[in-house]
Amino acid sequence: MSNISEITAANSGALQEAGKTQETGKTGHYGKTVGKPQLSEAGAKYYEELKKKYSGMDFVLVSKDMKEFAKQNAGSYGNANRMVVLIDEEKIERMATDENYRAKYEGLISKAQSQMPQLQSVMANQPGVKTIGMTVNDNGTASFFAVMSKSNQDMTEKIAAKRAEKKAAEKAEAKKEAKKEQMEKLRAGHTDKSEKVPDDDDDYVILQADSVEELVKKIENYNFSLRADSVQTPYEKSIGQSIDFKG
Repeated sequence: MSNISEITAANSGALQEAGKTQETGKTGHYGKTVGKPQLSEAGAKYYEELKKKYSGMDFVLVSKDMKEFAKQNAGSYGNANRMVVLIDEEKIERMATDENYRAKYEGLISKAQSQMPQLQSVMANQPGVKTIGMTVNDNGTASFFAVMSKSNQDMTEKIAAKRAEKKAAEKAEAKKEAKKEQMEKLRAGHTDKSEKVPDDDDDYVILQADSVEELVKKIENYNFSLRADSVQTPYEKSIGQSIDFKG
């Protein structure tokens, strides 16, 4: 699927809870960060004002060398209850001193905030939506993202039952194989007590869009595709039928 990037647990390590002072004239403690952003005193003061002005949003400050990383791994910095705003240190510095530049980018954030009721409705009515956020881009635009569960088990009770049965069978087989390997190692005299059967990791994808309206449409299409792939048998797909969940 185009415009979808997979995220992994390793990427979430880039999210840090506080910046630390490393340069003269720079300040730290910005809240959530990606990389090691450093703001001037004026920049830091403005950033605090910005966060207070849009207190219903969850800001993440990105260092200039981590902008592409943050954009590609946006889902790692998600908040399930509020829209995430990824914004880099360079924009904050310029917004602090350039009124026209500030008005332009605050306008993007304000517009996104005004669309929160629509996005919250989507999260409430579309299963599998874990996080919704926005990235403030270099070209004066904003892009939006939604973190979606690949294995959307709350799509229907029947899908949940099928997947739970399959997962249980796979886990039982994995434990059986792991036990067999451990027994072999025990016999060989080099058992590692720290070894264990890994649990199944949650799989997610990121949907990206240039507007809230486009993002909503992509979420709906994604869930429709997931439901169709999960519920219909190959025969049903070939004749365009669907399962009657009332039965």
